[in-house]
Amino acid sequence: MSRAEVIREKLTLALSPQRLEIIDESYMHSVPKGAETHFKVVVVSPAFEAKNPVARHRLVYAALGDELRQGLHALTVTPKTPAEWEASPEVIPSPACAGGAGK
Repeated sequence: MSRAEVIREKLTLALSPQRLEIIDESYMHSVPKGAETHFKVVVVSPAFEAKNPVARHRLVYAALGDELRQGLHALTVTPKTPAEWEASPEVIPSPACAGGAGK
């Protein structure tokens, strides 16, 4: 199973998202092809209701703790409630890697 599939499975179980995007951004970094080390996740879930941004990130990181200990190097998280997503379905583009282009 790819790391993206594992991330999808774990976030689905933990947060029951209404929307879940998992984007492998490893190609944007100086890592070997197929490294699966840098990801962006967009998670829209009622589980984020009444939670501040730090608490939302903690929920995502808790669900992906094993992945972070096993080679997931970078994770960009966009956590929104369904109402926030409906009002503003935008995701900030990731910046270019300061270390250069991927291999």
